[in-house]
Amino acid sequence: MISLTNPYAQEELRANLALMEVIDPELNINIVDMGLVYGLDFNDPKAITVRMTLSTPHCPMGDAIEQGVINVLQRAFPERQTKINLVWEPEWSIDNISEAGKAQLGL
Repeated sequence: MISLTNPYAQEELRANLALMEVIDPELNINIVDMGLVYGLDFNDPKAITVRMTLSTPHCPMGDAIEQGVINVLQRAFPERQTKINLVWEPEWSIDNISEAGKAQLGL
C-alpha cells in the first residue's frame, strides 16, 4: 500500500505500475499482484532499491523475473539505477497474492 504522506508516493505509484508489467511465468500474473514485491526505497537520489522475494529460493525463473524488474524500472526511471534486495523473510506464501491476483487464478 502506498502512503500519501510518503514523499515518494508518486514515484512508488509509477514504479508499481511499471512492475505490474513483469509477469511470473509459472502463474502468469504480475509480480505485484503475486505479492513478490515487499517494498521500494527511493531515498538514494540515484537509485531505486526493490525489496522483493521469489516464490521459492530455487525459483527456476528467478533470473528472468529479476531482469524484468531491472528492465521496467530502468525504462520508467532512466535517471536511477535499479538495485534488487532479494529476501527470504518473510517467506512468500499463497496468502501474499492480492485479491486481483486470486481472481486471475480463479481462487
